[in-house]
Amino acid sequence: MNNIDSKKFVAPSRRQFLTGAAALLTAARAEFPAGAFAASAGPETTKAKFGYIALTDSAPVIIAKEKGLFAKHGMPDVEIAKQASWGSTRDNLELGGESGGIDGAHILSPMPYQLSLGTVTKNNQPVPMQILARLNLNGQCISIGNNFKWLKPGLDATALKSEWEKQSAAGRDIKCAVTFPGGTHDLWVRYWLAANGINPEKDVSIIVVPPPQMVANMKIGTMDAFCVGEPWNDQLVHQEIGFTALTTGELWHDHPEKAFAVRTDWADKNPRAAKAVLMAVLEAQQWCDQAANKAEMCAILGTRAWFNVPEGDILPRSQGTFDYGTGKVVTDSPELMKFWRDHASYPFQSHDLWFLTENVRWGKIAPGVDLNAAIKQVNREDLWREAAKELGVAASEIPASTSRGPEKFFDGSIFDPQSSEAYLAKLAIKKA
Repeated sequence: MNNIDSKKFVAPSRRQFLTGAAALLTAARAEFPAGAFAASAGPETTKAKFGYIALTDSAPVIIAKEKGLFAKHGMPDVEIAKQASWGSTRDNLELGGESGGIDGAHILSPMPYQLSLGTVTKNNQPVPMQILARLNLNGQCISIGNNFKWLKPGLDATALKSEWEKQSAAGRDIKCAVTFPGGTHDLWVRYWLAANGINPEKDVSIIVVPPPQMVANMKIGTMDAFCVGEPWNDQLVHQEIGFTALTTGELWHDHPEKAFAVRTDWADKNPRAAKAVLMAVLEAQQWCDQAANKAEMCAILGTRAWFNVPEGDILPRSQGTFDYGTGKVVTDSPELMKFWRDHASYPFQSHDLWFLTENVRWGKIAPGVDLNAAIKQVNREDLWREAAKELGVAASEIPASTSRGPEKFFDGSIFDPQSSEAYLAKLAIKKA
């Protein structure tokens, strides 16, 4: 019931009302300087619920909330909800925000395609998704248990291959943990293994473990190696349980990693809101990429509200210092996580094509699927461009093409997005 005392309430005069309204509008324009009210009536809704996993590459979504950037762009009621695993993220995206799930998420770049194609959903029912931005480049690692440190594996895993073959022949099951089938970590491990002559379909077991549980599972011997994002690789080293064999940037320099994606039905229903949250995330990416902000970013991420891990497990690698746990320490690493520079935020369609091609390689997507058609449905680089221009992003920071061109991998392989089928045909080890 309304608590206003009707006897004491006096309606304002028309002049008072107009003066007050003008003051409110002036205040609103000052609060939302990037144009939340420009050229439109503002977002269709002020609410959205987005998921995240406790990984450093979720920082732009968390910072957009912590720094009030969602509110700045007219979305003050955005909720950021921690997900227990990528499987939970999938399940909650299937539900959708209106049914108790989530409207979008910090997500593995291939997952919006897996959801849209229905390859990982219940009853293979498609859940159309849209990628609004890439969240980062680099920042993942392949880590191995200390019992194999003496082999000194890195990009070259020849000695590891030989030892694993001996142990497999003796009846031991070699296990490599990833975070989601067909996700980025799965693809990095598979690429590295196959390039070293280790068939991930036959020579080892690929198991799925949620990112925050990687270190604990390595400690009890559940797996021999894992691929995950930070801060879990650095935490493994700090706890002296295992070591970093290589960063994924060493596999493919400046590779794409996570994405910010939303359900298509939510974006279609709320197109202005979709642009508003995208603008907030882009601003957050710019903030996160500033060296002066790294300490504050990591302090925020480490809090109980977000990751609940020591800041010291997050900060060093965010600043480019990698202690591999083997005596090798790299400072000013070119493979540090990037959120904005070098077009880190722009969702290149050519990168999505690589993710999809590798999923075909390992039998996660049927060979006959029209990959380019899927990309046109899911990748919203057009909306990214609109949001960037509205934010006043310099033309030099907006890519001229939807393709970054041919990509070179550590083993000399070249992925040319103009001939993805030829790339696939040349790969010696594959399931498809």
